[in-house]
Amino acid sequence: MRPGCSRLRRPGIPPSFPAAMLLLLLGAGAALFCLLDAWYLLRLPLAVLRARWLQPRQRDVLQEQSWPGLVLPSDLDWLLHMNNARYLREADLARCAHLARCGIFDALRALGGSLVLAASCARHRRPLRLFERFAVRTRLLGWDARAFYLEQRFVSPRQGFVCALLLCRLHVVGSSPGRLVQHLCRRQVDSPELPEEVQHWISYNEASSQKLRAESGLGINTKDE
Repeated sequence: MRPGCSRLRRPGIPPSFPAAMLLLLLGAGAALFCLLDAWYLLRLPLAVLRARWLQPRQRDVLQEQSWPGLVLPSDLDWLLHMNNARYLREADLARCAHLARCGIFDALRALGGSLVLAASCARHRRPLRLFERFAVRTRLLGWDARAFYLEQRFVSPRQGFVCALLLCRLHVVGSSPGRLVQHLCRRQVDSPELPEEVQHWISYNEASSQKLRAESGLGINTKDE
């Protein structure tokens, strides 16, 4: 060091400041993953952005769309299969990407509405194993005055086997399915006839709702949220 020169140190900042910041960031990251479902919170907006910016717009709301998936170690249960909760999470990601790509999210924003998952039903046919690839194929089956009905299939590339099947009922809040589809197609569009098994599922949900209303002392005309 030349005479008359000395190393300056910022007042009030200890020499270990970089190490302390690193520990603080690591602690915040650990807290994020311990207290919140961080991977889901990261993957969901990325799935929507991918559908909006990296994939072509799907003009046909009834067209099936595919979302890729891979079974990771964090997805496994004690039997080394993808656990049941992961199916619902992957279906949620695929469903949001589907709705973003076909324009329903844009229509909701334009009309001041929102979507709520009101019911879902899962059927498991064959387990997905570690590092096995799959595709979630999502399609809109139809709608009624209150809700959209979607089918989601977990398909293995091996022989195209359907490993799991989900039915979803999405309630539209602040608007209606018919208005959303009309906004997208710029004309009134009637819903396709729902498959017979979906109609049975809707009847089951209505019967279950009536039973729960009766048990809680509510009138039969009270609607679910």
